[in-house]
Amino acid sequence: MPESRRGLIFGALAYTMWGTFPLYWTLLEPGGAVEILAHRIAWSLLTMLLVLVVWRRVGHLRRLLDDRRKVLIISGAAVVITVNWGAYIWGVNNGRVVETSLGYFINPLVTVLMGVLVLGERLRRLQWVAMAIALVAVVVLAVDYGRPPWVALVLAFSFGTYGLAKKQADVGAVESITLETLVLAPLAVAYVAWLMATGQSSFGSHGLGHAALFTTTGVITAVPLMLFGAAAIRVSMVSLGLLQYLAPTIQFVLGIAVFREAMPPSRWVGFALVWLALVIFTVEAVNHRRRQLRLVAQASAC
Repeated sequence: MPESRRGLIFGALAYTMWGTFPLYWTLLEPGGAVEILAHRIAWSLLTMLLVLVVWRRVGHLRRLLDDRRKVLIISGAAVVITVNWGAYIWGVNNGRVVETSLGYFINPLVTVLMGVLVLGERLRRLQWVAMAIALVAVVVLAVDYGRPPWVALVLAFSFGTYGLAKKQADVGAVESITLETLVLAPLAVAYVAWLMATGQSSFGSHGLGHAALFTTTGVITAVPLMLFGAAAIRVSMVSLGLLQYLAPTIQFVLGIAVFREAMPPSRWVGFALVWLALVIFTVEAVNHRRRQLRLVAQASAC
């Protein structure tokens, strides 16, 4: 099988897993969002340490720990991804699956906007059009919800910030995730211990099967990340960018079909505007990349 096809399969599997997460988080109820988040961090650390040893990347982690700048950036990324994970789990377990999908639909647009605001990048004309439509969509959805779509906005901006930090750190996925969970684990473990000491923990209080599900949060976190890493080195960024819409699409369908969340006409209008913005943004990005490749080919032929 060609490497590019394998990469597409790996990427599709990663985004499919991320898209079906709402089904998984609800299985951990009646655990609260913070308790589930704490377990996810603690078990992810154990999982990533095992992966680190099996993949023989302990030396990479040691070198990372010697780089103070990168440690600080990854530590900041750890805080941001914790906000993202917490908001996502809370949204799913509080009947806002559709809104969480909105967050990941608008994430590519937010990421580009952050490139403009933080890195000084310039937007092309159609990118500005897509941004303007997305802004109108957010206003429409805010009117529909009777409030700004806070869960979606927190998810989009936190993940965009996380991606920006990871780009600046330029660290391998395995050692990066290991360090992120290592930074957060002391607080997570302390919180879990406090819940258990005060009798407020749902871990172990609802049967062996429920407790076993908590222990799988580390694997559930690590597997799609490793699949994504395997895809990233085998397929183009355009293909990877198109695959990223798979996860929020699955979440959106689950929110309507499985969790039976309301979708009044005004909400459909807001989402339709988001999808229109994404179509414009994606088509423009693909065409721009093709133009750049043609220019490179022409320059090489000269």
